[in-house]
Amino acid sequence: MYLIQVSSIDKCRTIDVYLVINTNMRKAFIAIAAFLVSATLMISLAWHPFFWAFIFIGPIVLLGIYDLYQPKHSIVRNYPVIGRLRYLAEDLRPKVYQYFVESDTNGKPFSRLNRSLIYQRAKKENDTIPFGTQLDVYENGYEWLSHSIAAISHHELDEDPRVLVGGPECAQPYSASIFNISAMSFGSLSQNAILALNGGAFIGNFAHNTGEGGISDYHAAPKGDLIWQIGTGYFGCRNPVDGTFDPEAFSIRAKGEQIKMIEIKLSQGAKPGHGGILPAKKVTPEIARIRLVKEGFDVISPPAHSAFSTPLELVAFAKKLRELSGGKPVGFKLCIGRKSEFFAICKAMVETGTYVDFITVDGGEGGTGASPQEFSNAVGMPLREGLAFVYDVLTGFDLKKHIKIISSGKVSSGFDLVKNIALGADLCNSARGMMFALGCIQALECNSNTCPTGVATQDPSLMKGLVVDDKKVRVFNYHRLTVASAVELLGAAGLRHTYQLTRAYINRRISTNTVQSYMETFPYIPEGSLLATPYPLRFELGMALSTAASFAPTDYRVTSIDYAHANSFSDNLHQSN
Repeated sequence: MYLIQVSSIDKCRTIDVYLVINTNMRKAFIAIAAFLVSATLMISLAWHPFFWAFIFIGPIVLLGIYDLYQPKHSIVRNYPVIGRLRYLAEDLRPKVYQYFVESDTNGKPFSRLNRSLIYQRAKKENDTIPFGTQLDVYENGYEWLSHSIAAISHHELDEDPRVLVGGPECAQPYSASIFNISAMSFGSLSQNAILALNGGAFIGNFAHNTGEGGISDYHAAPKGDLIWQIGTGYFGCRNPVDGTFDPEAFSIRAKGEQIKMIEIKLSQGAKPGHGGILPAKKVTPEIARIRLVKEGFDVISPPAHSAFSTPLELVAFAKKLRELSGGKPVGFKLCIGRKSEFFAICKAMVETGTYVDFITVDGGEGGTGASPQEFSNAVGMPLREGLAFVYDVLTGFDLKKHIKIISSGKVSSGFDLVKNIALGADLCNSARGMMFALGCIQALECNSNTCPTGVATQDPSLMKGLVVDDKKVRVFNYHRLTVASAVELLGAAGLRHTYQLTRAYINRRISTNTVQSYMETFPYIPEGSLLATPYPLRFELGMALSTAASFAPTDYRVTSIDYAHANSFSDNLHQSN
């Protein structure tokens, strides 16, 4: 039926038609229900076995009567019983779309090409593709690596490149793989998922970030290397009375042989600036023991730390953690928000002469089990811009020589490793890539406790589907083959070491006939150029607004010229007086 609305009279007629249909549907249900019940009774009187038909007819009629009078769902109220098909369709839509509508390249957040590559490597199946690329190489955003005529065979290169993390104050530096497991807590993931991830890390000799939920038995049992993440809830090193940081509890756990690095979580890309709450019903005896909280009570993770409130205090806190852990590498994780805050942290490190050992840069495209939509979609700087910014600021303060950078945010392939290292990272972390290696099918049910593969759920019946002994080998395979792919790309570029990669090696199409290298898009600044004036133009505003004494911006009065310089990718603008 087509309804053409050209006047207010026609609009009224349209409404009348819909009202008639709705009224007729309600009346039709009553008539059909009455007929079915009457007919069944009459037939049953003549042939008694037909009474069994009420097993099917009765529930449908009762459901329809309920639908007629329930107040919450308009569709169901107007279309009894059949209106419920809408909810079935909504439930099936993502599954139908993924398997029958989605192309190999347009799936979100990870395309089928990305997912298939991970599955193939995890299972050690053929990961080559036939007949050429399916990507549109003339589409804006297409990226590629500049190869060399003097390419080097990957057989001549180190198949397991590693990076030593630890600055001048670190007594126990850690030799890290260039590809590791990003932060995911027990509770967000199932115990079997944690066991398999850490088991794979143990086999492959790479690191596994615990997430802010603390060190569980399932992190510890396989004996894989751990990066202990300390969030605002201080789980595992928490005073159970007031939720503040407990130095003694931290020291006991941090000195464990399995703990290789400590990461202070300032923010994460999926929901930067957002705290959280663990409902009392989820605070089981096991969770209470792991996180050092009270069983059966709500547990709040504030949006900000209570152990420090200024850049200087943050640097002092990092130094304290290093001392309490026996000299292990200590760093922090953040998604860049207000740029002046990162300038302030760097100023604090320069002023005190105390440095963190590493900084994990998370991108706004990072994932999590559950995040408010506005935070996930519209808060936090994407990884590419954030990573380049952090590298450049550290270089400008002459701090990069002391601090390693870890990139985190939608990293899943060898090319992802190469382009992030080219931008400024020393190594990379992956969360969702590792989940795919475990068997995740991107069902998008992480926040509902109904994950069909047993990865992101606490339902024991679903967990059983994830067999640890099989999946830990898949995690190991995925890691090994992805690193091998990155090494092959390195050789194709004519390079022998990851530290030789620069922004000049990665190209990006920005319009139909314009291509820029990362070096053109994100030009480098000279070492030490932020230690004395004149500063590079695009960093002047950040320097003016920042102070080591506070995360809040200074009272500097920002002008339109400041904004023009700060938002430019070039330092060659004319500087006005």
